[in-house]
Amino acid sequence: MVVVVKKWLIFALVALVSCSKQQPLSEHTLHYKTAKQLNAFELYDQNQNVTNNEDLQGNWTFVFLGYTSCPDICPMTLAKLSNVYEQLKSEYPVNVWFISVDPKRDDAQKRKVYIDYFNSQFKGLSNRHADLFPLVRNMGLIYAINNSDEPEYYVDHSASVALINPQGNLSAIFKAKFLPGEVPLVDADLIVRDFKLIASEHTN
Repeated sequence: MVVVVKKWLIFALVALVSCSKQQPLSEHTLHYKTAKQLNAFELYDQNQNVTNNEDLQGNWTFVFLGYTSCPDICPMTLAKLSNVYEQLKSEYPVNVWFISVDPKRDDAQKRKVYIDYFNSQFKGLSNRHADLFPLVRNMGLIYAINNSDEPEYYVDHSASVALINPQGNLSAIFKAKFLPGEVPLVDADLIVRDFKLIASEHTN
C-alpha cells in the first residue's frame, strides 16, 4: 500500500511539473527578456495628427514597415495583422501601426485610403526620412529606397513585425518565414500564440 501511494505521489509531482512548464516561443520570435527602450520619435498618422511615444502607453502595439505601392509583402502582412488583431482585441489592448517608409509618395490621404481598406482602427504613419531612420534602427528593423529619382520604384524593407509593450518599449520581433519561391511573410497563428506567452510573462 505504501509503495502504491509513493508511486501515485511521484506521478502527481511529475504531472504538476509538466503542466507548469512554460511553453517555448517559436524559432520565428525574438523576445527581449529586458525590453529595449525606444528613443523619442514623432510621426504623423493618416489624419495628420502627431503620434509619439506617449501613444504607445497602455497598449501592446504591432509595428510593420512598408509602403502603399508595395506589390505583395505589405498587403499580405497587413491582412495577417488584421487576423491577429481580431483574435486578440477582445482580450488584450492591442494596436497595429503601419509605418510607411516612402514619405515621398505616401501622403496622409494615400495612407488613409490604404489603411482603411484593412482596418480603420489601424494607424498609417510616416514622416521625413530624418525622423524615420532613427526609429526604424531603434526597433531593429531596416529599409532602403532604390532608384527613388524614378516615378516608380521599389522600397526594400523588413518583413518582420515589431512588438512594443504597454510601457512603450520594444518587447519582441516576429520574424517572417523565408521559403523558396514564396513571399516572406509572418505567420499569424504563431504571432498570436507567442504574443500570449510574452504577455503572460510581462510585468514591467
